[in-house]
Amino acid sequence: MALPTDGVESGFVPHFRKSKFTDPWEPLYSRLDDSQIRLGVVLHDVHCNSRGLVHGAFLAAIADNAIGLCCGHVLKQKGFEYGGLVTTNLSIDYVGMAKVGQWISTDIEVVKTGKTLCVANCIISSSKGPIARANATFQVV
Repeated sequence: MALPTDGVESGFVPHFRKSKFTDPWEPLYSRLDDSQIRLGVVLHDVHCNSRGLVHGAFLAAIADNAIGLCCGHVLKQKGFEYGGLVTTNLSIDYVGMAKVGQWISTDIEVVKTGKTLCVANCIISSSKGPIARANATFQVV
């Protein structure tokens, strides 16, 4: 079954980085801005609980993925060489909800990058406002 792509926010294109972990989230979209890589998705049943509301585990996973991509982006911009990033801490607060059919996207602020750690914040929003706030720390390897 082909999933509809209507409702995709302007400027987002099919996500450039595929993985077996994110395959079930497809179609997944991204947008490269100067200071961040944003992720977005139109919510479908696979992203939601039995009540049709976005699942907290999905929000945590997309926040972790988006923050990691964004930290890597900023590290590259600053000229750091690294082999990868490993999540050492992720905390999330659920502050709203979104339903099947709604567009959600990430907005990330990298707070600090260095040779060993990267710290960032993420707000996940729908068209009705914020639905989650996440903070993460990554070890630079």
